[in-house]
Amino acid sequence: MDLWFTEKHAPGVKLSIRVDRQLYSRQSEFQRIDVFESEEFGRFLTLDGYMMLTERDEFIYHEMIVHVPMAVHPKVRRVLVIGGGDGGAVRELIRYPEIERIDLVEIDEQVVTVCREHLPFTACGFDDPRVKLYFQDGLKFVRRQSEEYDLILVDSTDPFGPGEGLFTREFYGNCYKALKEDGIMVNQHESPFYAVDALAMQRAHKRIVKSFPISRVYQAHIPTYPSGHWLFGFASKEYHPLKDMDTKRWKERGIPTRYYNTKLHRGAFALPNYVEELLKNVEHID
Repeated sequence: MDLWFTEKHAPGVKLSIRVDRQLYSRQSEFQRIDVFESEEFGRFLTLDGYMMLTERDEFIYHEMIVHVPMAVHPKVRRVLVIGGGDGGAVRELIRYPEIERIDLVEIDEQVVTVCREHLPFTACGFDDPRVKLYFQDGLKFVRRQSEEYDLILVDSTDPFGPGEGLFTREFYGNCYKALKEDGIMVNQHESPFYAVDALAMQRAHKRIVKSFPISRVYQAHIPTYPSGHWLFGFASKEYHPLKDMDTKRWKERGIPTRYYNTKLHRGAFALPNYVEELLKNVEHID
């Protein structure tokens, strides 16, 4: 018997992956958590039936959400990760010895527990002494912070269910307040390709632009995400993602990567015309 995981990407489009076996399936307090194993993509995590990551391509997402801001900000010491219970962003962050503290806020503790057991390739950094885990609502957590962090990574699920509050103007405003005077926020920005995803992307961009003086969008190719064309938001109080990127300093760190490099960093901000139009259409709307 052939077993397949299928995710709907658009009304007439689905992604299907043949499953060798299901390693975990349970309803937590917040969502359904499933872990599958496949020949093509290795192990993969889904939440409420939506793909979160696969062993085969997770490095693209996690390298791009972490190394882009780290190549720009000259002195990151304290980092807040909101979401990211799979541990991939933390794994990339702990490669920087200058980072003194990483606070991860994940609403669903069960996600971290499951990933520790079944996805050690992403969850391998949780035991680093600089990492502190908080199992609570990220929206409420960040609301209590003021000028605390150099970098905030919003590694959230899609803008519904447990992650819905992490796409509001209030949330982005609180992230601004929680950052130090030269802080950077990077968020997963959805896909611009299918209509429903593009609308969610536009809404997030509109709200971020109103909260930060510098707001840019960059892209990556992630095969198992809807359309494979994925965006990230770069929002900053002071640093520009291209003008302030220090190529020499980042290369001197000697961090081995499989996707990110400084040439790709620059190219990732060169967006297709249709994406530029989607962004410009909402930048000046009240």
